[in-house]
Amino acid sequence: MNFTETAWKVFNQSIEDYHLSDDVNTLINNPFEKDSLERILYAKNWIDTVQWHLEDIIRDENIDPTDALALKRTIDASNQKRTDLVEFIDSWFLEKYKNITPKSDAKINTETPAWAVDRLSILALKVYHMSLEANRDSASEEHRLSCQAKLDVLLMQKEDLSTSINQLLTDIENGDVKMKVYKQMKMYNDESLNPILYQKGQK
Repeated sequence: MNFTETAWKVFNQSIEDYHLSDDVNTLINNPFEKDSLERILYAKNWIDTVQWHLEDIIRDENIDPTDALALKRTIDASNQKRTDLVEFIDSWFLEKYKNITPKSDAKINTETPAWAVDRLSILALKVYHMSLEANRDSASEEHRLSCQAKLDVLLMQKEDLSTSINQLLTDIENGDVKMKVYKQMKMYNDESLNPILYQKGQK
């Protein structure tokens, strides 16, 4: 089983486990061994799955404004956790490939392996939920057919993205691509960088 096959399997296990309760307050119960790649991938997708449903909830037109603000704060915190975990996955890859010497003409990819994995995790959620819509009995036939067409495209995208990630990892292993990681340096959560936050502190 190659890397993306493993990741896809773990992502879908996380999604299925979440939907046993389908509650954004459910605590993660990671079934994989400590320090294993599978455990990291499961945690990554769990964050994505919870946030997917938080984004659904906040779009309720009848949501209380106070609840919406609290929810926005929760989503912001979730986004930060997501970014931190992506960077942790890149650190895992850096450690894995630390003894690889890139060739003199090695290329630099537009995104790191972990950010590509991030897209694969979100894609697993899209496939899961679009499949539900394509098979929802209460929906019209037209709706189901439309969603099935979209699902077909998502599944094609999954194959293409999986192939691209595996090719990228192979290229890094062969020294054809230089793995270079930049921290995201998000500013909106940082009290020393967000003007609204540091001006409040100064007052």
